[in-house]
Amino acid sequence: MRVDGSATVPDSVAVRGGTASAALGVLGFSFTFPATAWALEGFGPWTSAALRCGLAALLAAAFLRASRAPLPTRRQLPGLAVVALGCVLGFPLLSTLALETTSTGNAAVVIGALPIATAALASVRTGRRHSPLFWGAAAAGAAAVAGFTLLRTGGAPGLGDLYLFGALVVCAAGYAEGGRLAGEMPGAHVISWGLVLSLPVMASLAAAGLAAEPVHPTGTALAGLAYLVAISQFGAFVLWYRGMGLIGVGRASQLQLAQPLLTLAWAVLLLGEELTPAAPAAAAVVLACIAVTQRAK
Repeated sequence: MRVDGSATVPDSVAVRGGTASAALGVLGFSFTFPATAWALEGFGPWTSAALRCGLAALLAAAFLRASRAPLPTRRQLPGLAVVALGCVLGFPLLSTLALETTSTGNAAVVIGALPIATAALASVRTGRRHSPLFWGAAAAGAAAVAGFTLLRTGGAPGLGDLYLFGALVVCAAGYAEGGRLAGEMPGAHVISWGLVLSLPVMASLAAAGLAAEPVHPTGTALAGLAYLVAISQFGAFVLWYRGMGLIGVGRASQLQLAQPLLTLAWAVLLLGEELTPAAPAAAAVVLACIAVTQRAK
């Protein structure tokens, strides 16, 4: 039996529901980089990142109030602080700064390594072990995604890559800790409290960014910012942490192997980029690796 909030459900149902929830979260995350690129057409990087998280924090506060969510316990606060630092403060800001100097395709490389980094940190944090088959499939999937993306973009290391590496580390920590917390409190509460904890910092950064950076709120920029606020920083996280709480951080994280390919698909459909012949082969390898990680012990 597994527990999500106050509801107790059969294990098989929890696995199906958790997998679907995490997969929908990945789908929501997959448009984050293109939406960030749109937002940067009208807002500076500091303004964009701060507004993204600050406005999402207001949504989270309204949700917590409407649902009469209990206050987190003292024991849960350190974990929520890691979520706030990694997923609310660190990753949005560092990835936004990266997109000032690199392309959406290059930025997708960080997602290729994020699943295995998340699983590794979660394993260290919780002591939960995975089989050699799981780690082999996870490593193969990460290598396939990173290799395909680097081959496609010809990404040479630069300042943007340093930002992306930092984003990878802090996001993996936030995912791992948030997934652990989602085993004892609803996933919606995990991201909501993480956002609320960050609100004072984000409000200050937003005020400073609006004063220092030029603002040209075009329709495209506003649409990108709206997506980042409602989906990337709140809605997708609700589904993502719920899925982690039901099926475990390791298994859920490997579903994110599909995210870079989804991001590149959005780039083809909406940004006019070309699909390379290697894309179908890379997609097949990634899907096979995901299937293995979901069935491995």
